[in-house]
Amino acid sequence: MSVFTALERTELEDFLAPYQLGRLVEYHGIAEGTENSNYFVSLEKGEFVLTLVERGAHDELPFVIDLLDILHGAGLAVPFALRTRDGDALRRLADKPALLQPRLPGRHVQWPNSHQCAEIGNWLARMHLATADSPLERPSDRGLDWMLEQGPNVALSLPESHLPLLRQTLAELESRTEQLRALPRANLHADLFRDNALFEGGHLSGVIDFYNACSGPMLYDVAICVNDWCSEADGRLDPARVTALLGAYSSLRRFHPAEAQLWPTMLRVACLRFWLSRLIAAQENRDRGVLIKDPDEFRRLLEQRQQIDAPLPFAL
Repeated sequence: MSVFTALERTELEDFLAPYQLGRLVEYHGIAEGTENSNYFVSLEKGEFVLTLVERGAHDELPFVIDLLDILHGAGLAVPFALRTRDGDALRRLADKPALLQPRLPGRHVQWPNSHQCAEIGNWLARMHLATADSPLERPSDRGLDWMLEQGPNVALSLPESHLPLLRQTLAELESRTEQLRALPRANLHADLFRDNALFEGGHLSGVIDFYNACSGPMLYDVAICVNDWCSEADGRLDPARVTALLGAYSSLRRFHPAEAQLWPTMLRVACLRFWLSRLIAAQENRDRGVLIKDPDEFRRLLEQRQQIDAPLPFAL
């Protein structure tokens, strides 16, 4: 189970009391997390998710709270932070920063269809439009500079056969970093995978886990989504799902010609980011009993992204 910090019932009850949500009925850890400790919490007045933040700069958590407030105010289904009777949203539990949020309905989808991909494209465009005029500034701690820095370090532990792909992608990133940074910007989810979205049938009922959210090129967010939501088991892109996601997105926010030009590069950069972060996580957590996602998944995706047959619909 990927819960780094175990909680005793009495300390959890003391933490929950100021929210005035009634008696604690039950709680249990969520196994899917890879970076934070998450618990489902049942109280007399509803179902909630408690997150103890384990990774990252804790002084940046107010950014996450403020962003969720903006998105909630824009009508997007997100797990905004609940306040105590004294108005506190960010508190501490077991010596960790802690947030209590509503538990959104729905479940994850493993193999999304075109309609569900369109729902994701629509949601992502709405998030970007809600923040594009005045993004809350927060650079990603796993952004372009991080990739260029970590890539050579990770190469030391890779099989020789994987090195040409890594070196080629790093060289492409380095040559186009400034162009990528100049693309239209907004606030990004930056981790909108299938396990961070909830569906009730074909309806997207919520998006969760904003702890990697940042400010940056909107195209990067789109690339992350397409790589995860629109890929076949062998890593190839499914044209129908790509068209659905990009079409729904571009119906709300039209792509810029510069984004269309850099689209193949951005798809590869998005693969690189998660290939590197998963390799590093596997090394750091090998003996900790933590859920480790397969780094090779993104190596295979990156191999498939050397040729891109899914252009952006920027002319719509």
